[in-house]
Amino acid sequence: MQMELHTGIDLAVALIRQSTLPTLLETATAQLTRVFGLTRCWALELDLSGRTLHCAELAERGEFDCADFSHPFSHVLRSGQARELSRAASYRLDHAGFQALFDASDRPRSLWIEPLVGADGRTLGVLVLCRDEPEWNGIVAQPLYNGLTTVLTHQWVSQLQSRDQVWQRRMLKRSLDTLHGADSLRRSCERLAQELVGNSVAMNQLRAQIVRAAGSQLSVLVQGETGCGKDVVARGIHNLSERAKGPLVVVNCAAIPDTLLENELFGHTKGAFSGADQAKDGLLAQADGGTLFLDEIGDMPLALQSKLLRVLENRTFRPLGAQAEQHSNFRLVAATHQPLQRGIEDGRFRRDLFYRLSQLPLRVSPLRERPADLEALSRHFIRLYSRREGSGPVGISSHALQKLQEYDFPGNVRELRNIIELACLQTPAGDDIQPEVLRLEDLFGEDSAQFSAEVAPKTRPCGPEAEDIRDLKAAAQAFEAAIIRQRLEQYGGNRAQAAESLGLPKRTLAHKCLKYQVVDL
Repeated sequence: MQMELHTGIDLAVALIRQSTLPTLLETATAQLTRVFGLTRCWALELDLSGRTLHCAELAERGEFDCADFSHPFSHVLRSGQARELSRAASYRLDHAGFQALFDASDRPRSLWIEPLVGADGRTLGVLVLCRDEPEWNGIVAQPLYNGLTTVLTHQWVSQLQSRDQVWQRRMLKRSLDTLHGADSLRRSCERLAQELVGNSVAMNQLRAQIVRAAGSQLSVLVQGETGCGKDVVARGIHNLSERAKGPLVVVNCAAIPDTLLENELFGHTKGAFSGADQAKDGLLAQADGGTLFLDEIGDMPLALQSKLLRVLENRTFRPLGAQAEQHSNFRLVAATHQPLQRGIEDGRFRRDLFYRLSQLPLRVSPLRERPADLEALSRHFIRLYSRREGSGPVGISSHALQKLQEYDFPGNVRELRNIIELACLQTPAGDDIQPEVLRLEDLFGEDSAQFSAEVAPKTRPCGPEAEDIRDLKAAAQAFEAAIIRQRLEQYGGNRAQAAESLGLPKRTLAHKCLKYQVVDL
C-alpha cells in the first residue's frame, strides 16, 4: 500500500509539472501504459465547439466528428458512460481514423473507452486504453487509476483556463471565417466527399477547388488520366453551382463519330439534310440554364473546334439549316486525358480554344500518387456493392490493403472499383476482403497471354465464336491483346504511334503489353 502511495504521488507530481496540454496528455498516456501494462493508451481532446475530437498523433486521420457514429467515440460521448470494445466489434467499424488508431495499437483484443469530465461537468475528451486481456475491472476500479484520472482532468481544466485568450482568438477567427464562407466551403466539401472519396491532401485540395469553381462562371478544364474520375468532378461542379436545378448535358466527343458530332451539338431544322424529317434541338440548346460537359475534348475534330470557339465567345450558335442564330446560357466544363499542349504542337488542337477552355484548370491526380485514398475508396465501393446487392463484405483486411498499395493502378479509380467488386463477389457476406481474392492485373499475365495465343490470330483482332466462349473476361482480354498486337505490327513496333492510334496514353499501352505479354516487333 505504501509503495502504491509513493507511486501515485510521483505520477501526480509528474502530471502537475507539465506546462502545456500536449505534454500533459503525452505524459499521462505514457504513465498509464507503463503502470497498468497496456499495449497503448490514447487521449483524444474535444475542441471548444464540442463537435470534433482531435488526436495529434494520428495527423490528418486524427479528427473524429462527434456526429459521426461510424466510430465508437460518438457513442461514448453521447451516453457519458465508459464502454469496452472487442476486437471483433472494432473490425466492423467503417471509419478510417478509428481503423488507423486501431492499427497503431497493434489491433488489441480489447479497448476501454472512457469519457473524461472536469469537476465543472464539462466533457474534456476521451481516454482509450488498449490491451489483449479483456478484463478491465482490475484496472479501472483501482484507487491509483481513479486518482490519476482525477489529477489528469484537474490539470486539463487548468491548462484550458490558462489558454482562454488563445481559445477566444481562435473562436473569433472561426466566426470571421464563417462570415466569409468557410463554413459553407466545409459543408460543400463534405457533400463532395460522398462521391469524390479520399482523405489525401490532393483530394482535399481538389474538393476545395471544385467548390470554388462551382461559385464562378469560368470555363473549367479537367485533366487527368483515364479512369481517375473526371466525370465525377464535372458533376460536382454542376451540383454545387447555382445551375444545379438546370440540366447537366454530357457529350462524349470520342464516342460520337466526327460526321455526327456537329449535328449532335448544334441540332438541325426540318429538311436541313436528307432524312431530317423534323427539327431537332442540339445539345447546346438543351444545356440552356445548365452545364455543358464536353468529355474527351481532345478528340474533337479541328473544324468543329473553330465553331465551338465562336460559340464560347458569345454563347450563340446556328442549327444546321437555320437562318437565325440561337442563344444558350450554359456553363462549360471540358475534360480530357490527352496532353493538349502536345496536341497544340502537333496541330491537332487549337491554342486559342485551349486558353478559352482552361480559364479555371483542374487536375485529378492518378491513384498511384495518392495511396492514402485506397482504404477509403475500397470501403466506399464495398458499401456501394452491399447496398446494390443487398449483402456483401463488411470491410477489407489490412493485408489486402497492403497488397493494393503495392499495385500501380494504370486504370486508376475505375480499375480499383472493378477489382473491389470482383473481390466482393468472391467474399462471403459479413467477412472482410482478403488478399487472395484481389485479382490484380499482374495475376492475369500468364493465363491471358496463353489464352490470347490460342484464340487470337496474329494478323487481325478476332476471337472464338460466341457459343464457344466459356470465360468472357479472358475472351475480352484476348481480343484486346490481338488489337494491340495488330496495331504494333501496323506501326512497326512504335508504341507511341500505336498508343495514339488507339486513343491511349503510352504508359497505359505499356502496361497492357506487359499484361498480355505482347512483345515489340
